[in-house]
Amino acid sequence: MSYKPRHAKPSATKRRAAAFAAAAGVFASLAVNPTTAEAAPAPQQPVGGSSIAQLSSNSGLDVFLKSANTQLENLGSSTDQAVRDAAWNLRNSLRAQADGLAAINPDLPAQAKASIDQTVERLFPGLIAERTPKPKPKPKPKPQPAPAPAQAPAQQQRPAFDYGPCPKDAKACVDVDGRRSWLQNNGQVYYTADLVGPGRPGQETPRGTFYVNRKVKDEISYEFNNAPMPYATYFTYNGIAFHQGDPTILSAGCVRMYQADAQRYFNDLQIGDKVFVY
Repeated sequence: MSYKPRHAKPSATKRRAAAFAAAAGVFASLAVNPTTAEAAPAPQQPVGGSSIAQLSSNSGLDVFLKSANTQLENLGSSTDQAVRDAAWNLRNSLRAQADGLAAINPDLPAQAKASIDQTVERLFPGLIAERTPKPKPKPKPKPQPAPAPAQAPAQQQRPAFDYGPCPKDAKACVDVDGRRSWLQNNGQVYYTADLVGPGRPGQETPRGTFYVNRKVKDEISYEFNNAPMPYATYFTYNGIAFHQGDPTILSAGCVRMYQADAQRYFNDLQIGDKVFVY
């Protein structure tokens, strides 16, 4: 003797049949009184894509749309304002009822609403457009003031040239402690020797006002074993001159210069030009 529990669950086939029957009842009620009845949600169909579920989806949508189209067409296509008002109210009621189709298939409400609007537009052209509130235009953004032009970076002024105590009428100036020298015209520098080698301690380059008295291009020093002194420009009478040599090394009293500087001094300084050393 077999025993069946009192609360055993019905089979899947029976559950699907019951759901279809419930959905059919919803659309039967729509067909009888479609203008006032709202679709009652039908039981959710079980997942699985059965033929019963497919049949329910297709037939349910067809039943609903047939009823909706019939009601709209019964209003006629009059341009009378009262008829258009009734058509607009019916259109909104049918779209609300279409939401109940989601119990069968979530895609059906959108399909039904699109079909309803197509019928309304065919029978009452322009009704939907004229009754649908137009979105308010977004306010145009206020024009922003143009950004102020970027200020050009302030040009850094070159520091004024340090003339020291060198007088304006001197042609050549020598800053012994600064180890620099320059040529000038009427007190305006026009050429600088940025590094010179003056005399070492005990053999310092004499300071004061002097005048060019002799120039020898290929000079040699008899006192220092015929050491070369190219482009020698003498400004004392005891052998002190501007001449080519290594300016990084202090001299025995002369003013050593790089070759280009010694050449420039040799060419520019003339006999009698004032030289100021400080």
